[in-house]
Amino acid sequence: MIFFGFILLNLTFLLNFLFFSLIELLIPQHLTETGDWQWFPPARHVLFLVIIGLISWPILKSRLRTLLKAIYLVVPVAVTLVTVGLLLNTLPLLSYLICALLSLATLVYLYLTRRPWLYYFAVIIVAFSLLVFNLVGGEI
Repeated sequence: MIFFGFILLNLTFLLNFLFFSLIELLIPQHLTETGDWQWFPPARHVLFLVIIGLISWPILKSRLRTLLKAIYLVVPVAVTLVTVGLLLNTLPLLSYLICALLSLATLVYLYLTRRPWLYYFAVIIVAFSLLVFNLVGGEI
């Protein structure tokens, strides 16, 4: 599960790069980083998160095997946590707190809906990996 989740995550961040590149073709970067457009760079991240959410909903609600959905769950969890981290990069303690609360809320939801342990594992491994990655100085 970790191996295929990691591959999916890398494909997702490649998709993110392509999405951002398409946006830069449509809207020149010098416009989006100055003046009245300073809201735009964070909005791109939120928009990508929404797109991942829209893609994830039918996949996670489908009748796919539990293992496949647990592998895919790595993607929306990681994109959500990374987006929070990017949006709150100037407030690291708040970022850690919100990511911890989101992870905990997800685990509680999984528990209340009696999901298989593979889902818990996916959430925990993503949250823990991103925490360690961040604490050792990694940057996305």
